[in-house]
Amino acid sequence: MSINNVIVQDLHIVPYMQTYQAMHDFTQNRHAQTLDEIWLVEHQPVFTQGKVGKAEHLLNCTDIPVIQTDRGGQITYHAPGQQIMYTLIDLRRRHIGIRDMVSFLENSVIQTLAHYGIIAYTKADAPGVYIDHKKICSLGLHINRGCTLHGLALNIDMDLTPFNNINPCGYAGLQMTQLKDYVFNIDRNEIKQQLTDNFINHLPKY
Repeated sequence: MSINNVIVQDLHIVPYMQTYQAMHDFTQNRHAQTLDEIWLVEHQPVFTQGKVGKAEHLLNCTDIPVIQTDRGGQITYHAPGQQIMYTLIDLRRRHIGIRDMVSFLENSVIQTLAHYGIIAYTKADAPGVYIDHKKICSLGLHINRGCTLHGLALNIDMDLTPFNNINPCGYAGLQMTQLKDYVFNIDRNEIKQQLTDNFINHLPKY
């Protein structure tokens, strides 16, 4: 089923490199009639480095793998309990730019958090979503053939300790937070629905 010509797939826990390769295969093989897709996933513990990421932002070597990617941004951390939303969107077909796309992603998270009574915000010089000066959502994109790959990672209920081994997103001393610090009962399916609905509602129709 598609909404606003977007297919949503809930893939649960998938190895990072499997998803990375699948995103590129999908984008390379898509054509003018291919519907956009959203992939909801979680990954086993992994650090991912952005295409211009600096090595010094990995503060400590651990047994958690570090994978070089082609997304924008610096190093971040993924693990179960973090909701990742990969957005495979044809920007040209919807007549939107990359800055619009970033705003759509950020605002979809802000709206989702507002549903739980949480006031979140963005920063002009540091993409992502923040609560009380702490980061709850990171994002990074790559554009290929006018289409986006990658997306956002929203911290829900996870072990945040490994973030201490990096400068998250390249910012020394940046503290991370998660939804469970603000919401007692978390319905993961509701969060997925809120997140995808809010994002899709931002996308121009075609």
